Amino acid sequence: MGYNIAIDGPAGAGKSTIAKMVAKQLNFIYVDTGAMYRAIALYMIKNGIGKDEELIAKNVKNANVKIAYVDGEQQVLLNEENVSGCIRTEEVGNMASFVAKVGEVRAQLLDLQRALAASENVIMDGRDIGTHVLPNADKKIYLTASVEERAQRRYKELCEKGEKCVLEEIEKDIMARDEQDMNREIAPLKKAEDAILLDSSDMTIDQVVERIIQIYKEN
Repeated sequence: MGYNIAIDGPAGAGKSTIAKMVAKQLNFIYVDTGAMYRAIALYMIKNGIGKDEELIAKNVKNANVKIAYVDGEQQVLLNEENVSGCIRTEEVGNMASFVAKVGEVRAQLLDLQRALAASENVIMDGRDIGTHVLPNADKKIYLTASVEERAQRRYKELCEKGEKCVLEEIEKDIMARDEQDMNREIAPLKKAEDAILLDSSDMTIDQVVERIIQIYKEN
């Protein structure tokens, strides 16, 4: 039985970056569940399937998502193609938030996520890890930050990649994704009752990593 750390929180809170760093320090496997949903979203976009829940439910079985690890780094395979490098666009992120509402999508990925957690020491991040995917996780953290701070971080990240973007539009997208994630019928984003709230608005990445490792070491 693996030791499980669950990190939940809204879009742009830094979950993936921080979870990767914690996993490296603790020698755990990092499982980015958001990347799995992004892979499904990418399939729907590539195949011209818009935000139609019935069509997504019918087509999700054609999107075979697998997780592989190369030099300790998670790689996401979609129908045997490594799509890790093309699932981080705003378009895919927004579509991922939508497909995550569809029960058939969540059911398809749930078994994969739980199987990884049952056999390995993992740190897993997403929207519903502590409340739904791993309700018995050894440690649960709800990582958040203000909308303004999350938008600034995303704006900086995109600018560093040379992408044109508008801060106000990023803020609107984040608020829309929060609304969608928190109000979906199936496994909405919310803090688990036994999760530790960690607001990173005024913290550096290293400070957040250090705090999570402290939480891990606490009995």
